[in-house]
Amino acid sequence: MLKFVVGGQIDKKEVAQVINELVGDKAEVEVKSDLDAAMALKNKQADYYFGACNTGGGGALAMAIALIGRSNCSTVSMPGNIMSEEKIAEEVQAGKQAFGFTAQHKDTVLPIIVKEILKKEDK
Repeated sequence: MLKFVVGGQIDKKEVAQVINELVGDKAEVEVKSDLDAAMALKNKQADYYFGACNTGGGGALAMAIALIGRSNCSTVSMPGNIMSEEKIAEEVQAGKQAFGFTAQHKDTVLPIIVKEILKKEDK
């Protein structure tokens, strides 16, 4: 079963709730501190990381970038700028494992990311 961890600086419980609603019984979702979430991903105890902050890339992804490298992370939204659905799909299909976004965009970006992850994992 897929395991998603939620780190980031803000709205962790809300992000986890949205993900839980999207995945149903197809994945386990756990809220952790930034460090614990990134460590779980690095140590293969989790498959994907999600984090929200006010900028989408700073506090949302700092620990993930430090532990698994920038090449495995993607900032899918920043204030006033959301990646297109096609670009988000490309990021997932390219193997990105950690996704950062602004908290106010969670209802827009999470359905796209989760849909693409589930599609990728079903292959």
